[in-house]
Amino acid sequence: MIVVRFKVKCNPNKAEQLRTAFEAVIGPSRKVEGVINFDIARDLADPNAFIATEVFEDHTALERQEALPEVQHVIDLLPDVLAAEPEATIYSVSSSQPWGS
Repeated sequence: MIVVRFKVKCNPNKAEQLRTAFEAVIGPSRKVEGVINFDIARDLADPNAFIATEVFEDHTALERQEALPEVQHVIDLLPDVLAAEPEATIYSVSSSQPWGS
């Protein structure tokens, strides 16, 4: 299993534009084969920051999701809206279980 944490901070005047682009990614991403979870949220401490938490069965599923046209639109948009370099970490997880088990 692969977990991706992706955080971006955008210019304040570009936050709504980026939010709209991210919103368009969520639905199609959740339908991709091998996507276990896919969420994008705003940082409660910084309304100009967005955090994506993505869980995939494997790297192939990650590649399928990254190939979506909606994802490419966000990638193309980032240079024009970001206030800082993105933060991204990919975690390889060997096991998981529901919380409280």
